[in-house]
Amino acid sequence: MAIADSPAWNKYQEQEQEPEHVSRKAISDSLAWKQLQQHMSEIKKTHLRELMKDEQRCKSMIKEVDGIVVDYSRQRATLETVEKLLSLAEEAKLSEKINAMWSGKHINATEDRAVLHVALRAPRDAEIMCDGKNVVPEVWGTLDKIKDFSERVRSGKWIGATGKVLTDVVAIGIGGSFLGPLFVHNALETEPACEELAKGRSLRFLSNVDPVDASIALKGLDPETTLVVVVSKTFTTAETMLNARTCRAWITSKLGVDAVSKHMVAVSTNLKLVEEFGIDPKNAFAFWDWVGGRYSVTSAVGVLPLSLQYGFDKVEEFLKGTWSMDEHFRNTPLKSNIPVLLGLLSVWNVTFLGCPARAILPYSQALQKLAPHIQQVSMESNGKGVAIDGSPLPFEAGEIEFGEPGTNGQHSFYQLIHQGRVVPCDFIGAVKSQKSVYMVGEKVSNHDELMSNFFAQADALANGKSSEDLKAEGVPASLVPHKVFTGNRPSLSILLPNVDAFTVGQLLSLYENRIAVQGFIWNVNSFDQWGVELGKSLASRVRSQLNAARTKEAAVEGFNYSTTFLLQHYLKGKTPVQSSNLVNLFPSEIFPAA
Repeated sequence: MAIADSPAWNKYQEQEQEPEHVSRKAISDSLAWKQLQQHMSEIKKTHLRELMKDEQRCKSMIKEVDGIVVDYSRQRATLETVEKLLSLAEEAKLSEKINAMWSGKHINATEDRAVLHVALRAPRDAEIMCDGKNVVPEVWGTLDKIKDFSERVRSGKWIGATGKVLTDVVAIGIGGSFLGPLFVHNALETEPACEELAKGRSLRFLSNVDPVDASIALKGLDPETTLVVVVSKTFTTAETMLNARTCRAWITSKLGVDAVSKHMVAVSTNLKLVEEFGIDPKNAFAFWDWVGGRYSVTSAVGVLPLSLQYGFDKVEEFLKGTWSMDEHFRNTPLKSNIPVLLGLLSVWNVTFLGCPARAILPYSQALQKLAPHIQQVSMESNGKGVAIDGSPLPFEAGEIEFGEPGTNGQHSFYQLIHQGRVVPCDFIGAVKSQKSVYMVGEKVSNHDELMSNFFAQADALANGKSSEDLKAEGVPASLVPHKVFTGNRPSLSILLPNVDAFTVGQLLSLYENRIAVQGFIWNVNSFDQWGVELGKSLASRVRSQLNAARTKEAAVEGFNYSTTFLLQHYLKGKTPVQSSNLVNLFPSEIFPAA
């Protein structure tokens, strides 16, 4: 049954005051879309080298909100392009879709769910409705519980089974339950105020089911001083629960079964399975169906481990930063709305100019995990081939995201960006460094050296270097073709005042909302992820085959020739498991006595 004929879809349309907001008519059939296609021929005649000489144009493409400056003047766009993109937004009923999200309508039609991660960072006195109820008090009930618990752990009032203070935290989760919290933790751990708050404490993450990851996460830790946070909404996520059982075995091998309730807590809604696992349900922290995994860092998923490391008050600054940008997104007219403008320009780059990828290039080592997190938020949200009503998209959508901190990326993939494929770039920098280094005799400080590249790279991509320039410099004719930089390669620059809890929150919200805008324009469901399901279901079948082969020496069967060959080759190198001599086996780094 097509989604457009499903009860969930009918319910979604019934909720709409104007059902045409989610029209089955493809956006590519609209006049605004066709006008942008015609406009492309004009843009192809222009070069950024010339566009950047128009100071009025550049001035109009620099925006500032709450301390963050965004400059998109190096996009392959004119003021007319922006006007046409805004017309496309009107045609796609972008404002109505934003309002539908904020008002708690079930815009995730395939799962019949609201999309309200914005409620997770709302002030205590805000009102955000979902299914006839203000959800903000419930959110703050969980936040208050996190604050109380984290303060008890940090102060030593909550102690482990042997009476020792719990100074080390291992957070187990995967996907959005890992990438978002890791990004924020990495961004804050070198910020001076956060460093002071985290003295004597450690926070580690365990996501990959590869036992090497467990070995790394637990290496050097003592179960007596370790608290494990298990993040799984259903408490059934295969990889997360196997890692949770591994950590439970690690704890109980030294401290006994009763220690689990003192050394493990959960972020989950399945209290029955939490209790069966051995965790006290009182120590389970809730989140809701209207929170998607990749948007969950501002829920207990991220707030709990981050509060245990830095204290709740510091994490609340992060939440306030996200809310600052959320409010801007919700209330600012589209023509001045930064997430909207950047989302529209991404649609322009991907679907009209044919640039399928985007490079996220933070000139701040503290933001080293931004690209991997946004990679998931973007590619899981908008990596779709059908519209929200199930009809095939007649155009390219979704963006391939990658990136590295500068200047590391410059010595890695910038060669391709400058002289190979056209890849629009996001340059992200900060006015102030978390760590100031200046040495007498040096021309500039270390941070100035870094930021010199931040400013220069954007201009190099835009302007390039012509064969005439090279010949004038006396470059040998044989080398001229190799040293030409065509330029005309789009980028935008985001300049933060500094990298702290508040600005990290702003940056996160900017990307989340920008990605939502892209999905709203393309008319895809940015809040489901059916594409991850097939591989998981097939893995279940392989898992059964591996168990049968290793415990009963069963033959590999039921797979195609290639998979059968690979499985047989794999099994040749594995030891049969005999039920008569089963024992737990762990790396010696985790269990020194093993």
